[in-house]
Amino acid sequence: MVEPSGLPGPSALRMPGLPVLSARASRAAASGRALLFFAVGILLTACQRDVNSPEESVSEVVVDVTESFEGNLHIIAWPGYVERGETDPAYDWVSPFENETGCKLQVTTASSSDEMVALMTQGNYDLVTAAGDASLRLIRSGLVQPIDLGRIPSYANVDPRLKEARWHYVDGKHYGTPYLWARNVLMYDTSVFARPPQSLSVLFEAKMLQDGRSNRKRIQAYASPISIADAALYLMQQAPGTGITDPYELNEAQYAAALDLVRRQSALVQSYWHNIGEQILGFTSAGVVAAVAWPQQVKRLQAAGRDVAGTVPAAGATGRADTTMLATDARHPVCAYRWMEWSLNATVQGDAAAWTGSVPAVPAACDGNALLGDSGCAANGIDDFENTWFWRTPEPSCAQGTCVPYARWVTDYLALIGGT
Repeated sequence: MVEPSGLPGPSALRMPGLPVLSARASRAAASGRALLFFAVGILLTACQRDVNSPEESVSEVVVDVTESFEGNLHIIAWPGYVERGETDPAYDWVSPFENETGCKLQVTTASSSDEMVALMTQGNYDLVTAAGDASLRLIRSGLVQPIDLGRIPSYANVDPRLKEARWHYVDGKHYGTPYLWARNVLMYDTSVFARPPQSLSVLFEAKMLQDGRSNRKRIQAYASPISIADAALYLMQQAPGTGITDPYELNEAQYAAALDLVRRQSALVQSYWHNIGEQILGFTSAGVVAAVAWPQQVKRLQAAGRDVAGTVPAAGATGRADTTMLATDARHPVCAYRWMEWSLNATVQGDAAAWTGSVPAVPAACDGNALLGDSGCAANGIDDFENTWFWRTPEPSCAQGTCVPYARWVTDYLALIGGT
């Protein structure tokens, strides 16, 4: 499924490649894809290899970067992460790369981490910008390879907090280059909330909202197993007796409590969104007034004049930190290394952060970028790093000893939301 990478203009309120559908039709179309991606997630998680085990370590593919550029580069990315100015000419960091290197990008956009993992199993891709709930799966399954930092000089400029992050630095090896990060925000309708909601309780507990009406069937939830982590984070804050200290490391009792909360939340949910277009549709025409969202949804809706805002509860939020990872069977490794180096250029980082509402992985990008502005990094949440719980693949081995693995998250979540 190859789609243009551009985000919609404010008047379109939809993603390129996403037809304008009714909410019901859009959800139905996405449900079939979700079933496939969840199923692939189960299979991959079930057969993951432990890279800490010597006899099953992932072998590194040696790349001769002295060879001529191969001319092509196939990458899987989140919407808006690889822009060539097709939606807005001001946002183009692909054309200069292609002109300088001769490497032509082909971009496949994905709406979820499960979709990225499923696409990577097909082969034919050189790079993927994976979030933490996909990166460990890709590493364990041998779909990506360790990288040689000697071929990426700009890695020295990466935020030190990201250089050896646990979702891409495994067993002393780097499995990619950090790209962008963002905290998930609580997006809300400002015509309903005169004051920003203070916690995720508006999404998990039946209550009257500030407009005097119930929140029942007026909220959205992300149609992904990783959203169980939002429930776990809420319990960590509101029910300390559960003993949860990490929303991605849950023992059986803690996991049961989080899953039960998600199950009870379903009575409040108006719709489960699978992609950016569906979330936008929920807020514009389906009566949704609150949901966990990515910053770019807030940015696009505000640009279109919609009464929405985003807030981060004082107790913290989940988030996404993306890593550009090299496929084990990459057919264009020279161009891939050139892109990884290019993606860490401060100008590219600043432009990408401005377009997506994210924070650059290179701090120098926060200064002097015309598109991001002097206060762009602060507005996008650079000071929230320490209270952001970045997505990470739940694994059976954890600080508690044994935790519920992602395969269970997938099967249980899929059974809970059914075909919605």
